[in-house]
Amino acid sequence: MSNPLIDLDAPLDSVSRDNFKDFFDDFLNNRSVREQSVVRGTVIEIGDEFVTVDIGYKAEGVVRKNEFMVDGRLTISTGDQIDVYLDQMGEEDGMLELSKEKADLMKAWEEISKAVEADQTVKGLITGRVKGGLSVDIGVKAFLPGSQVDLRPVKNLDKLIGETHEFKIIKFNKKRGNIVLSRRVLLEREREDRKQETLKSLRPTAVMIGTIKNITDYGAFVDLGGIDGLLHITDMSYGRINHPSEIFEVGQQIEVKILKYDEDSGRVSLGYKQLKEDPWVNVEYKYPVGAIVRGKVVNIVDYGAFVELEDGIEGLVHISEMTWNKRIKDPKKLVNSGDVIEAKVLGIDAENKRISLGMRQLEVNPWIMVQEKYPPGTVVRGRVRNITDFGVFVGIEDGIDGLVHISDMSWGQRIKHPSERFNKGDEVEARVLNVDVDGERFSLSIKDIQEDPWLSVPGRFYLGQICGGKIVNKADFGVFVELEDGVEGLVHHSELAINGANWQESYPDGKEMTVEILNVDTHDRKISLSERSATDRAKGGDVKEVARRQRDSTTRLGDIMGDISRRMRERNE
Repeated sequence: MSNPLIDLDAPLDSVSRDNFKDFFDDFLNNRSVREQSVVRGTVIEIGDEFVTVDIGYKAEGVVRKNEFMVDGRLTISTGDQIDVYLDQMGEEDGMLELSKEKADLMKAWEEISKAVEADQTVKGLITGRVKGGLSVDIGVKAFLPGSQVDLRPVKNLDKLIGETHEFKIIKFNKKRGNIVLSRRVLLEREREDRKQETLKSLRPTAVMIGTIKNITDYGAFVDLGGIDGLLHITDMSYGRINHPSEIFEVGQQIEVKILKYDEDSGRVSLGYKQLKEDPWVNVEYKYPVGAIVRGKVVNIVDYGAFVELEDGIEGLVHISEMTWNKRIKDPKKLVNSGDVIEAKVLGIDAENKRISLGMRQLEVNPWIMVQEKYPPGTVVRGRVRNITDFGVFVGIEDGIDGLVHISDMSWGQRIKHPSERFNKGDEVEARVLNVDVDGERFSLSIKDIQEDPWLSVPGRFYLGQICGGKIVNKADFGVFVELEDGVEGLVHHSELAINGANWQESYPDGKEMTVEILNVDTHDRKISLSERSATDRAKGGDVKEVARRQRDSTTRLGDIMGDISRRMRERNE
């Protein structure tokens, strides 16, 4: 409870000087100047250490000068009216001990008590960090719990030190000197007021201004005025964004569009890019097929590189469209993120927002030069670069490989797998069969380096001829016998000397056989043979001798026919 202050300005003319002592004694009896109370006095002298104050008592009082110093500056002058605290009346040295600080403290408690009773806020300065929260100066020391600082938990309370705010007193105990404050209560009240105002204009398609409150990996939360909305990363830009912090920062004010508002859950979905025109609307006119465009590489994947042509529009350069050299399988060997490149528009899918680009189309097609340089019939040399089930690839030039199909490796040798004859790195000689520019295929043949043995077959093999050979392959219907390199004949199982149920066991691969030629079909490259017939004929004489004489005559005839065929081929070439 406050005590009445002494008005030192009251004129003494109204009191008879003769009766002054009686008046003053009566004044003391009424205890206008009471101990442990705040009284008003006048500054009558300012010394080096003390300030002398007249409080209208029989003795003057002193206050330490440093209580009136603020930032090294004295805040009073002689004659100023001030409030001071009188602790007790008994003065031993003729002077009363007074305190301005205690007076300020008592007045502060009075003001705080009134604020509590009237449910009013108080203003305070955050002075420091204490256990569990912050210390606040509101005239007296008060405690602000960490949970009451803001609407959301504050990770770094130290950054608030030195700030001045309005607070709500949520706990007050004058006897214990305990005051607990809350800033959160006021913010919640303020947010609710703003929320009600915001709800009046919150509707889909509405455009509003908000403040970025928080940024996450998937988007940003925007305060629209008491209501938070989520601006998802996919609704921030038509272009590529790795993280929302690339274009937004906390505290930034932005204009957003309301995409969806769920009244039941209170969730608000926002859009930022929707305030701009979709760049894909006229993409077919801006980037027609065949146009040469320029853009920046923004992402590299295993199958190619994405190129940003403008904000929101990207095209893909597939690895197959980067270079004519198919040996390069890693896009990073050709481009780096951030590179500015030129490319040709190969295709547009506006509906699915896709653009196909090509880099190699801006270079000369090496396959055209290959076609001109290596016409069919040209003999080339190269090393085996790769072996597959169907053939071998031979490196002819940098980035240009020719394929020797398994069927073009030998005229007669049966090859089950190319690895039987070739290893990586082997140098081979082959003849060019064809160059397909559109299909980017280079066909080669190793067997065409040598003369086709079937050209001279009619002059070397004839009906009834007895021949020798070895088995190179078996089938359910018979065995194939190699008569010479590149020339094979079939002995049907009915023409075998042994043709029982288990005849195959008697005819292993590599077995030497004596056979008779039953038929020669040069068109289909087939020769029919008979072991049984040759055996029957051998019973009538020396089969080996007969075969020798037949071979000699066949050789002479074959040489003649071979020479004729060679001459005709040279003339045609």
